[in-house]
Amino acid sequence: QVQLVESGGGVVQPGGSLRLSCTVSGRTFSNYNMGWFRQAPGKERDFVASVRWSTFYSDSVKGRFTISRDNAKNTVYLQMNSLKPEDTAVYYCAAGTVGFGRGGNYDHWGQGTQVTVSS
Repeated sequence: QVQLVESGGGVVQPGGSLRLSCTVSGRTFSNYNMGWFRQAPGKERDFVASVRWSTFYSDSVKGRFTISRDNAKNTVYLQMNSLKPEDTAVYYCAAGTVGFGRGGNYDHWGQGTQVTVSS
């Protein structure tokens, strides 16, 4: 069974940076489509970024966030710079084997990690 574990969340001031990590079980990580999503209180879950053969970003984070992966470590990262209060949310790592980008198939989800951007 595929398991995803996120880490790296915390509290940061506006303009600050944070890096999230997601470690995935299994030996076929390099084949997975990997994505980051977030959900703010009272809001729907939103797509943030993904990477399989190439990277995709939501307009709201483009230029500020960078998604990357290290297949040797079965880990995907989300480097978040120039953080805004609007970025406050629970961030979820997700994985799938079909498709890519926002519309990709995401069958497996992590437990989420809280990111709070506040002064």
